[in-house]
Amino acid sequence: MSLDLTATTTALATAAADLSRLLPGRTLDPVLAGLLLSADAGGVTLAATDRERGVRLHTAAVTHTDGQVLVPARPLAETLAALDSPDVRLVVEGSRLAVRTPSARFALPLLAAEDHPGVPAPPAVAGSVRGADLHAAVLPVASAASRDDALPVFTGVRLRAKGGRLVAVATDRYRMAAADLPWVSADDGLDVLIPATLFTEVAKQARGADRVSIHADEDRAALAWGSSTVTTSVLVSGLPEEDKLFPSTIDCSLTLDGAALAGAVRRVAPYAGPRGTVTLETGDGELRVRGSDPQAGEAEETVKAGVHGNRVSRGYQAKYLLETLRWFGEHEVRVDIQPGIRGTMFSHVTPPGAVRLRYLVVPLRQP
Repeated sequence: MSLDLTATTTALATAAADLSRLLPGRTLDPVLAGLLLSADAGGVTLAATDRERGVRLHTAAVTHTDGQVLVPARPLAETLAALDSPDVRLVVEGSRLAVRTPSARFALPLLAAEDHPGVPAPPAVAGSVRGADLHAAVLPVASAASRDDALPVFTGVRLRAKGGRLVAVATDRYRMAAADLPWVSADDGLDVLIPATLFTEVAKQARGADRVSIHADEDRAALAWGSSTVTTSVLVSGLPEEDKLFPSTIDCSLTLDGAALAGAVRRVAPYAGPRGTVTLETGDGELRVRGSDPQAGEAEETVKAGVHGNRVSRGYQAKYLLETLRWFGEHEVRVDIQPGIRGTMFSHVTPPGAVRLRYLVVPLRQP
């Protein structure tokens, strides 16, 4: 085995840390716990897989000797993150990969690179989106996905082509978020369910990319930007159609400042009682936010609002309201309240960018 390169410490450490976040799982197989380093005249590529996911990230480097080696991923990432030297040299020395700076040397064992399964090429491309648009869409949508692995279908973000737009949807059965964004399509039949935690991390890392290409087949999906590619097995799709749950009949529609409503809910939440219930009640040109707890007391705050329709009162989990409103920032928000305990939809009055976000929260049954 041979490899010898010099790279900027920050760039190499960032790539190793990004790879660790994309493949956070622990494995007892030392080969799959390894990071595959491949160096050539174009720089250095870091690759890893757990057989469910595959990651390939590229960064600039000056390669003195081409080569490929497999080393333990976590120790390498931790070592690079701790260095204070501006440049670092990686060089094979016998059965070790030496990590050298002018004042220090660290040596990692070389693993059997020939036993590594490699990272397979992504499926065919389905289309592409702007990195900033993907970030603006995926983060709020993924926040509505479940964290319970016992129900994997609710832990994913569904991506599908629809009406010339790319639609992202997630739900944990108590709320649903959907965002649609412009995209350049190569396949109008795209419909895949991608793990939400992985998708969130990819969206963060690819935020600055001009284009992010989306690849998919029946078993795998991939996202690629620049010289980086992340591939994953897809989840079995079974999410309900969002259009069937979004409002068709509205009892009352409100328009109000999203930050003002979020602030009111935040201040009333300590009085939300053991169930964490905050009540929203409409009045003439206002929305009253109420909380009551036999132990803590009670609270009420009024927010100015444009009110259209019947007077209504609905109870919600305060944490779900706050999670929803954080994605609307200080923009004006429209709140559409449906009859009974059908979901209440939050959306921008005027979307601030190319992404249209809709967030549905199911009210609680009132005693």
